[in-house]
Amino acid sequence: MSVTSNTEQSVTVIGLGPMGRAMAGAFLDRGYDVTVWNRTASRASDLVARGAVLAPNVQEALASNELVVLSLTDYDAVDAVLEHAGAAPAGRVLVNLSSDTPERARAAARWAAERGAVQLTGGVTVPPDGIGLAESASFYSGPRRVFDRHRSALEVITGRTDHLGEDPGLAALMYQIGMTMFWTSMLGYWQAVALADANGLKAADVLPHAVDTAHSLPGFFSFYAERIDAGRHTGDVDRLAMGTASVEHVLRTSADAGVDTALPASVVELFRRGMDAGHAADSFSTLVELMKRPGS
Repeated sequence: MSVTSNTEQSVTVIGLGPMGRAMAGAFLDRGYDVTVWNRTASRASDLVARGAVLAPNVQEALASNELVVLSLTDYDAVDAVLEHAGAAPAGRVLVNLSSDTPERARAAARWAAERGAVQLTGGVTVPPDGIGLAESASFYSGPRRVFDRHRSALEVITGRTDHLGEDPGLAALMYQIGMTMFWTSMLGYWQAVALADANGLKAADVLPHAVDTAHSLPGFFSFYAERIDAGRHTGDVDRLAMGTASVEHVLRTSADAGVDTALPASVVELFRRGMDAGHAADSFSTLVELMKRPGS
């Protein structure tokens, strides 16, 4: 199968989970010629009905278009798919939107380069229902010239795109930073809901307070960012000793209610480490330094 000549309006999507199907659908909505491939071919049925072409194998999928979007669970899945690709990756731009570590992203970029391909590592910040929306955002890293050449296609996936730099690991790093905050924050919410339930309240009962609390966080992020970058953890605004008392109250409240204490106990343990290191009179932002150097 020859490469489609109109690279600006053709794309291959490999991996048809919810995210991959949403991306392929967004390209179809914008009039692109879309080739798809998935190990479970039946997942392509609705896309084929809308005009996509189902490639019979991964080699043909890669050969169909210069621009190839990889939407797989992780880089182990990417490796498993591409190990049978032979010479097909040569000349392709692999937009790897699969989640994994920065080091795996760099290794995958080297693998692509060794086979005459180029990888753009990507991080999409929205769930499948946000794909194709102008207000949704994603970021990429890798060769800037390749990003610029295919930016219009990338903006089909999310209306806002940002190129972070040439290092293919940067986009993976930024994605994992977001996931670090997301999963930890959502666990905090689950803890709050469990505590509410133990006291006869529903999630809906505490939702307004939870939302107000979440809305307060950007102000804290901005306030502490400048101080942390300057290495300034003075206790002029808050003190670790006061914070330690507060998180211990959270832990005891959960224990008294009979709900799981693993999460608040881990928070208390970190605060106590800061206290033991002599930072009682410093800001609780000093815990960042302990987290940077956990063995110190």
